[in-house]
Parts: sequence; structure tokens; C-alpha cells
Amino acid sequence: MQLITTTELRTRSRELVSVLLSGRSVDLIHRSKVIAEVRPKKKEAKIMTATNIQELKRLAKKMNLPKLSYKEREKRYREAMMKKHGKNIS
Repeated sequence: MQLITTTELRTRSRELVSVLLSGRSVDLIHRSKVIAEVRPKKKEAKIMTATNIQELKRLAKKMNLPKLSYKEREKRYREAMMKKHGKNIS
């Protein structure tokens, strides 16, 4: 399936879905003109998974990072924001 018309969208939707799941794109035709390309959405990787978290913990332990209190984190964050944006931030 390379082409599909706007009227065929309802009747051939099952076939369209299978083509998109296989990774191919389809041109959409309306009144004998190609008006769009229907293509499958790219799969986005999960940002954080359990294995990623374990890997980060292992790396942090290997790097021997200093333990910071919430107050010290806030202080460093504020200093970085002041340096980056100036003193007109709230």
C-alpha cells in the first residue's frame, strides 16, 4: 500500500495500520492530489528505566561524589542561576 484516498481511510484502516506498524509510510490523496504523507511515529525510548537507575547509582558510587545537604544543593543551584541569568530572577 503506497497510496490511500481520503474515502478509503475508513474502509481500509486495518490495512493502513498494518503498513504503519511495519514502518512504511503512505501518501494520502484527496481529489487526485497528494496532500500528505502518513508515516509511523518514531518510537521514543523511555527516559529512565530501572536498569538506567541502577547504572547511574553504580557510576555515582564509582565516582565517589560528595554527599550534599539540601541546603548546600539549593545554595549551589542559586549561585549557578545567578551566574547564568543575572540577579533579576525570582
